[in-house]
Amino acid sequence: MAIPFFKEMRIGGYLLKQKLLGRKRYPLVLMLEPLFRCNLACVGCGKIDYPDAILNRRMTAQECWDAADECGAPMVAIPGGEPLIHREIGEIVRGLVARKKFVSLCTNALLLEKKLDLFEPSPYLFFSVHLDGLKEHHDKAVSQQGVFDRAVSAIKAAKARGFTVNVNATIFDGHPAEEIAKFLDLTVELGVGVSMSPGYAYERAPDQAHFLNRTKTKKLFRDVFAMGKGKKWNFMHSGLFLDFLAGNQEYECTPWGMPARNIFGWQKPCYLLGEGYAKTFKELMDTTDWETYGTGKYEKCADCMAHCGYEPTAATAALNNPIKAMWVSLRGIRTTGPMAPEIDMSNQRPAQYIFSEQVQKKLSEIRKDEAAAAQEKAARKASTAA
Repeated sequence: MAIPFFKEMRIGGYLLKQKLLGRKRYPLVLMLEPLFRCNLACVGCGKIDYPDAILNRRMTAQECWDAADECGAPMVAIPGGEPLIHREIGEIVRGLVARKKFVSLCTNALLLEKKLDLFEPSPYLFFSVHLDGLKEHHDKAVSQQGVFDRAVSAIKAAKARGFTVNVNATIFDGHPAEEIAKFLDLTVELGVGVSMSPGYAYERAPDQAHFLNRTKTKKLFRDVFAMGKGKKWNFMHSGLFLDFLAGNQEYECTPWGMPARNIFGWQKPCYLLGEGYAKTFKELMDTTDWETYGTGKYEKCADCMAHCGYEPTAATAALNNPIKAMWVSLRGIRTTGPMAPEIDMSNQRPAQYIFSEQVQKKLSEIRKDEAAAAQEKAARKASTAA
């Protein structure tokens, strides 16, 4: 659970400031998606199922910096899509680091060795390489052979150049605890930190059969943590979040803790669940009906235990009860005994499916912008000819 001390102190100071100011809702990590295009087609991903007109869109570097300034979160995670495809990714990261934002650049690492020259080692920059397990499991998850070996090679190359590298794993149903434990042993051998999160059931993900429900999630993580007793697995999570995954804490998600900004705008209500978009961060915070989302409140949220909703909850819980957080850190994750009571699901509202509507709206906007640009270009050409 060794989060770098410098980063831990900065984020802890930020959390304390929000508490002293009496703010109920505030961002902890900006989830910045400058594009949806990817060079893989993972079966559990719901971020790449868009028409080409949308997959070809990019946020500009200035839009990325403006989002970070507007949001104010101390950390920026850059997922995708595959961020290294973005032609301005080096410039985007440099601008964020210059703002003293902690940047977690998420990548499948296929392009990482080739693109390392775009970046400079910094205490503010972390590469987060996507690995869903050991070789056979990972290559199956990303639907392409050889990806695991290339990712490991890129990790070693980046570390040799002085970069900080972590790995992130999405855990799905059917992944044996023993294999996950062996994967975590590998992360120790590689000398990298690791973050893990149960997969969220994106409504458009190709594979809907292997997302974990809450009961299976807790049992699986208990089994994994039990195998880790005495080992030095370096989790990049707070102890209370890991304790939550093992079923020992009863939390509600705080979707505003990791707000998402992408080519559509500010995504309501969270990074994983797209149910509309706001033009500004303030509009997102002021107009989202937060009380109607979350496990027990909304059917789509029923099985979610993902880090983007619950890590901010755990961070706030640690701030409010530091003795409890310290006790969990010293004791380790409890893997036996009764679990915390589950959230009541009896009053959750039914799911609404508006993804296609949002896609069509964005396509209409793109076509309108393209028509206006073509008209302007024709007018300039006619003016020049005259």
